[in-house]
Amino acid sequence: MDFSSTIGVSTSGMDAQSQRLRVIAENLANADTTGSTPGADPYRRKTITFGEAIDDETGESSVEVREIGRDQSDFQLRYDPSHPAADARGYVKIANVDTMVETMDMREAQRSYEANLNTMQATRTMLSRTLDILK
Repeated sequence: MDFSSTIGVSTSGMDAQSQRLRVIAENLANADTTGSTPGADPYRRKTITFGEAIDDETGESSVEVREIGRDQSDFQLRYDPSHPAADARGYVKIANVDTMVETMDMREAQRSYEANLNTMQATRTMLSRTLDILK
């Protein structure tokens, strides 16, 4: 693997983690969302799936976002009979977003992004030193 390939793999990893962070931010922003009418479904947590992409010309692999899906787990119920979205029993469906899980996912995505950035910077340093030696 040459220097440009290493930078390309790191770039694809950074892009994938950046998209993951956007999904997490959207989930956190909508964690307290409820339906607008009685019995209506609230915001459903988004999930992201990564996959390997292989360049047909070079045979090099990289990371890509395969799918941004929806978490099909059950909604939580909160008793609030005065809420406009409360059902006949007084329960309101709230989003299936667990802020603790999202926070942990955010830290993992941040660390993966930083690891790819460090790899890219190390590669650039090695490339620069190699060019200096060749002068």
